[in-house]
Amino acid sequence: MIGSDIQYAISLLQQEQVVAIPTETVYGLAGNAFSPRAVSTIFAVKNRPTFDPLIVHTSRFERAEAFTTKIPDIAYRLADRFMPGPLTLLLPKAEIIPDIVTAGLPRVAIRVPSHPVAQELLGGLDFPLAAPSANPFGYISPTTAQHVEDQLGDKVPYILDGGSCQVGVESTIVGFEDGQPVVYRKGGLAVEDIEALIGKVVVRAFSSSDPQAPGMLKSHYAPRVPLVLGDLSTLQQQFKGQAIGVIAFRQPLPGVPLEQQLVLSPSSNLAEAARNLFAGMRRLDGLPLDIIIAELLPEQGLGRAINDRLRRAAGGA
Repeated sequence: MIGSDIQYAISLLQQEQVVAIPTETVYGLAGNAFSPRAVSTIFAVKNRPTFDPLIVHTSRFERAEAFTTKIPDIAYRLADRFMPGPLTLLLPKAEIIPDIVTAGLPRVAIRVPSHPVAQELLGGLDFPLAAPSANPFGYISPTTAQHVEDQLGDKVPYILDGGSCQVGVESTIVGFEDGQPVVYRKGGLAVEDIEALIGKVVVRAFSSSDPQAPGMLKSHYAPRVPLVLGDLSTLQQQFKGQAIGVIAFRQPLPGVPLEQQLVLSPSSNLAEAARNLFAGMRRLDGLPLDIIIAELLPEQGLGRAINDRLRRAAGGA
C-alpha cells in the first residue's frame, strides 16, 4: 500500500516490520537496524545474499557516535560538508549494530539522507534504519513509490510516498584505510567534490563476491533485457534485425524508434542524466526488446556514478 502517513510508517517500524521509504537518492527498504529480525526480513523480501552488507540511516551524523567505536576527524569534516546528502561513511562498528547488518564485517556504513520525509521519519524513531534499495536484489533501483509497488507489491506492508527521487543514483561510499580516504562506491556525490575538500582519494573497483561495503557487487542494477555497452552505431549494426533499445547521453540514435530510446540529458547535464537513469532503464525493460545498447558518459562528476551503474547493469563489462 502506498501512502504518506509517517506516523503509520513509524508504528510499523517499531513493530519490527519493514517499510519502503523515500530518500534523495533512491527508495529504500527500511527496518530497525538494531533488530536482527527486521534486518532478516529485509534480506528475505529482496532475496538479497546476506554477505552483501547494508547501509544504516539516521537523522543526524552525531547520532552515529552510538553506532561506531571511532570516527576519524576527516570523517567529521566530510559529514559537516556533505551530510545530510548522498554520502555514506564506512566506520568501525559498535556492538549495538548486529553482525547481520554488516555481513560480519567490522565496519558499518552510515548515511544521513536529506529527503524531508526521510528526515521526519528518522527523527521520530529512537533507532536507526537499515535500508538497501527497495527492489529485488540485482534489479534496477526504484526512484518512485510506484516503482516499489510494481517490484515488491504485497511483500511490503507500507510504501511511504515522497515523490520522485531528486538525485536518482545511490550514495557515494567513503571509508578509511590507514587514514587514507577510499571511495568504495561511486554515487550521487561526485568524487571531485570530495577531493576538493580533503584531497586525493583512492577509488576501489567493485567486487565479484566479497564486498567490503554495500553496493560493490560486480553485476547489479540490471534490467531483465540484456544490456551491452559500446559505440551505439557499431552496436546497432551488430544487432541489426533485433528489437533494440538505446540508452544515449545527449541525442537519439537514428534508425531506432524514439519510444525505444532513453536520452539521458539533451543538454549534457550529468545531474539530469542521473535522475533519469533508473526510471528510463525501467521503462525500456518493460518494452518487447531483444537487447538494450548503451554508451558511456564522460568520466567526470556524476558521469562516473552513471557509468558505474551501466557497467554493472551489463554484468561488469
